[in-house]
Amino acid sequence: RRKMRDYQALLVPVSGNRKTGPMPVSFTEEETCPDICPLKKSGCYAEHGPVGLNWRKVTQKKSGTGWDEFCRNVFALPYHILWRYAIGGDAPSKDGQTIDREAWMKLVKASQRRRGFSYTHYDVLQNLENRQVVVDSLAAGFVVNLSGNNAEHADRLYDLKIAPVVTMIPADAPNVSYTPAGRKIVACPAEKSDKVQCINCKICAEPDRHYIIGFRLHGSAAKKASTASTQYIPLTTIGT
Repeated sequence: RRKMRDYQALLVPVSGNRKTGPMPVSFTEEETCPDICPLKKSGCYAEHGPVGLNWRKVTQKKSGTGWDEFCRNVFALPYHILWRYAIGGDAPSKDGQTIDREAWMKLVKASQRRRGFSYTHYDVLQNLENRQVVVDSLAAGFVVNLSGNNAEHADRLYDLKIAPVVTMIPADAPNVSYTPAGRKIVACPAEKSDKVQCINCKICAEPDRHYIIGFRLHGSAAKKASTASTQYIPLTTIGT
């Protein structure tokens, strides 16, 4: 039997991150970020500050564990607890293009009866393997949000009707805006109020959300990220 590639990951049982609040979160090595992500080494918020420091330690294997132990740590979380996968990083992948299904579904299985949620920039418009992984994750109770680069890209992802969608929006975007197809974009509530955190908001963990969540480009690399986010819009999709 082929041995599964190992991936370095860290589960933090109680996060000190202001935006998430005191909930379990994780980091996965930088190599898990897909090549198609426009923010990869080009303004990603996770590259900077305390998050970036923790992320680099995981990537350098100075922190965290291998994938099997990481999954065991997730399995040890209390039932029904809300937790966020990969504050830094994305789904495991051997080539930067296609999600490692075996590794990912092992995590999804470990997270059953917990409220796990994540975001992915892996291509699901033209890569049917990635699309099926997302579909199977949602079916098993693990919410994967499809990450759009801009409003037009978000429309294309939403048209698939397989998972909730988020997108990058400009730093000066209003609290409510709309995509070219007329779909509502609601700016992340945790970015608008100190009283709102992921732990009490929970909308990114809702599998049947009928609007798109927008994340304002922010931080020291916001301008660089804003430029990068407009560079990749898939021109074709494969019918579902």
